[in-house]
This record gives sequence, structure tokens and C-alpha cells, in this order.
Amino acid sequence: MTQDLTIIRYPDPRLRKVSVPVTHFTPELRELALRMVELMKEARGVGLAAPQVGQNIRLFVMNPTGEEDDVRIYVNPILSDADGEEEGEEGCLSLPNITAKVWRSKLLRLNAQDLEGNPIEETADGYIARIWQHETDHLNGTLILDRMGPVARLACRRILKELQQKWDDEHPDQKKKKR
Repeated sequence: MTQDLTIIRYPDPRLRKVSVPVTHFTPELRELALRMVELMKEARGVGLAAPQVGQNIRLFVMNPTGEEDDVRIYVNPILSDADGEEEGEEGCLSLPNITAKVWRSKLLRLNAQDLEGNPIEETADGYIARIWQHETDHLNGTLILDRMGPVARLACRRILKELQQKWDDEHPDQKKKKR
């Protein structure tokens, strides 16, 4: 089942849904998370949220360094105690070839669970905090498109149009009448 998973792309409507909390910590959840790690690695990403593979649950995986032993898996993450702000360049596996400068909190606390349901509490700043925020945005149906300024959005207009056209071609039954 999870072998069929792929990273979905904008404008797939599943990317805009708010994800539901995980209540059952099953072998299938572990299998999903490990497949997501594989997909993230294949795509050369540093984070991947469950909605990006079409799963509407509060789960994301990350690997900020690319080292095998730095894979992190968070279930039901909650971010708090934000402090400071900084702007940084971000990309997204669901929005290929688009990058944007995005303002994020510098320092955060994350409370989550591991794949067995055990509590995790971490504090991080900089790059790690940025990844947490980006992936948590996905769990809330928010994309970097929603966080970029009008000039940046204008700059990626052509790519967005191409992604929309590809979606329309692959899903003629779901093509919007009006955009």
C-alpha cells in the first residue's frame, strides 16, 4: 500500500485540507512514516508532511542534515513559545522549482509524539525551527504560496500556471470552472 505513495503537487486540493490528529499508533503508521522518509530522501528534501503524500493526518518527517541517523518523525506536533523572527529562503517538494523568502519564528518549542505515542518535547532555533514551521503549515493546509509576498508570487506565476495545467490535464473531471 505505502509503496504506491508519491509526493503530490500543487494544486492538488488535498494540500489545502487541515489534517486530523493521529489516535492509533499502528504498524501501518510506522510503515507510512518510513515510506515518507524514503520519498523525502529520493526528492532531496529536508522535510515531508503526510498531506504531501495524500494522507490527511498530523505527521511529518524530517532530516535537516541528510545524515542517516538524523531522521526525525513527529506525530501530532504542536508548536509554541515562538520567539524572534527571521527571513529565509524556502522551497517545497509539492511546489517544484519555486522558492521564496518567508518570515518564520527564530526559536520554538515542539511537543509531539513518536511512532509509539510517547511524548517528545524539543526546543530549536534557526533551520530546524524553520522546517518545523514549514511542515506544520502543511498539516494546517497552508503552503509557502500563502506566506510569500505579491512580488514573489508574481515571479512564480508561470510555474504555478504550468502546475495548474498539468493538474487539469491529469484530472479533467476536477477542473475548476472558474479560477
